[in-house]
Amino acid sequence: MELLWFILAAFGLTQILIYGKIFDAWRPEKHSYNGLGEIFHCSMCMGFWVGVFLFCINGMTELFSFDYTVANLLICGCVSSATSYVLCALFDDNGFKKTVNIIRDQK
Repeated sequence: MELLWFILAAFGLTQILIYGKIFDAWRPEKHSYNGLGEIFHCSMCMGFWVGVFLFCINGMTELFSFDYTVANLLICGCVSSATSYVLCALFDDNGFKKTVNIIRDQK
């Protein structure tokens, strides 16, 4: 259950930081800071750093608790990145995204 809380918290915070209107004034452009601004427009990139942040503050919450090790820090970052990316690909403001991919033969 702790992992589920972690994933939901990571996805929620990632969504707020990338898409929240409240951060529009502070969110840098994609190509600013020698390309580091891309972090604020990518759910996979921001998801990783949100996971690292949540890992660092996990001692202050009762929702999830992980031992403070470098391995757990990297695992939390990777889990957050992957789940944030997948959930952002599946959902938008209107619920499930409705996309149709047509694969054509390239002969």
